[in-house]
Amino acid sequence: MIQNLDKHFNFLQTALKARASRQELLGANLANADTPNYKAVDVDFRQALQNALAGAQHGAHMQLTHRRHLDGAQGGFLDADVKYRNPTQPAIDGNTVDAEEEMARFSENGLHYQALLTFTTGRIRTLQQALSNN
Repeated sequence: MIQNLDKHFNFLQTALKARASRQELLGANLANADTPNYKAVDVDFRQALQNALAGAQHGAHMQLTHRRHLDGAQGGFLDADVKYRNPTQPAIDGNTVDAEEEMARFSENGLHYQALLTFTTGRIRTLQQALSNN
């Protein structure tokens, strides 16, 4: 039972981190909507989440062999899965950010993040109530 709870909350934590990382990418796209030669980036969220979960389950952590080595945990969550987006109509200055499309993706991802956070909070609250009633 405890292992199932651990798996469940690990999934929720990983999904929240993946949504937050994607939100940062989409926010960076919006912030650079007027930057010449900026290329819009995004991730395949489903693939990124599967990769993150597989890494978490298989313990794909770097081993430290020297006290001055970095543990690698401070890097971006989705760095390996970031891809340039194919522009529908690139600007003359080489920028590939479509502000309206970025806003739609940013809002959609924000809604998914908020729904996941609400679901997680509800799960924790239910677990607390179950523990306090016994």
